[in-house]
Formats: sequence, structure tokens, C-alpha cells
Amino acid sequence: MNRISRFFARPVALAAVGLSLLLGVSSCASSHVGVSSDFDHSVNFRAYKTWAWYPQQMTDTEGGPAKGYESFFDKRMRTAVEAEMGRKGLTQVDKNPDIFVAYSAKVEDKQRVNYPYSPYGFGYGYYGYGRGMNSVSEYKEGTVIIDIVDAKRKELAWRGMGEAQIENRTISEPEVFRIVGSVLGTYPPTDGRNSQATR
Repeated sequence: MNRISRFFARPVALAAVGLSLLLGVSSCASSHVGVSSDFDHSVNFRAYKTWAWYPQQMTDTEGGPAKGYESFFDKRMRTAVEAEMGRKGLTQVDKNPDIFVAYSAKVEDKQRVNYPYSPYGFGYGYYGYGRGMNSVSEYKEGTVIIDIVDAKRKELAWRGMGEAQIENRTISEPEVFRIVGSVLGTYPPTDGRNSQATR
């Protein structure tokens, strides 16, 4: 029996490997952004070349625009969106844009049930004991919605939403860039007439 076989033959070694895999999954989960989007299928997104911020931007999570000044969060959002739109070849203009861009964001308290871990792939409750050992952990979830509005028709053309676990009551700069990048990564949509837009 070689060294590797002897190592995995030990229960402690199996538990250690399983724990490291579990921790790896947990760390990946904390950086994951859940993204969804929807759009008007009649729109030719390749025709959009210029954009501007929607004039009546809603109040952000820190109330910045409503108070007459930009909050830190608003600055982060605008910087991240402007960078992503530029990468997509869209030009920001002051007048007569093809599309308007608006965003909304919120932070909510969430709960997650943590099931007991067993190196053999099932919880202790499998054998009928250890019931009630499931724990509940609380975390914060940041949700960002980005809307793209056809400026001439004044109608919503595309909406993307991203959700991610965050650290604090406000979404930090790295978290903003991570979420915005993931959401706008799905723009423009790629069905039929719009499929060439991302090539």
C-alpha cells in the first residue's frame, strides 16, 4: 500500500479532506452572484450606441440623490456602471441618448440553515440521533437592479438583477464592481436578432 492509499485509509484524513472541501465550497458561495435578466424581444439592441443616466434616478440605499448630494454608494454604482458600459462600446452622452440607465439597490437580512456535516456524505440525523443540531446563521444580501430604458419610446428594454452575500449594511466598492460586472455581463441579450451584439 503506497503512502496516498495509507493516508486516505485513515478516518481522520477523510474527515480533514471533507472539511477542506466544505470550506472551499463555503468560500466560493460567499463570492457568488446570482444573476437574472429579462428584456423586450422586439428590441434590436445592436442599434443602441449612446447612453445617459436616467434623469429621475431613484433614491439609493443611503438616500444620496434625494438629499442633493451623491452618497458613497451612488458614486460606486455610477463608476462601476460607466466602466462596464464603456467596455461594451457604448458612449456616454449628455443629450439625446439612445438609452437611459437607472439602478436600484437594497440590503436585506437573510437566514440560512446549516446542516451538520459528516465526512460520509450525510448528517448525523441519518441514524436517528443528533436531531436539532441544525444551526441557523444570519447574513446580509445585497440586491442590485439595473434598468435600460429606450429613450425615444420611454419604455423598459432590459432589466438585470444581481444578488450576493455581502459583509455590511452598505455594499462596498469591491462588492459593487463584482455585482455590477456580473449583471451587465448578461447585456446585451443574445437571442435571434441580438446574437451578433456580443460577438
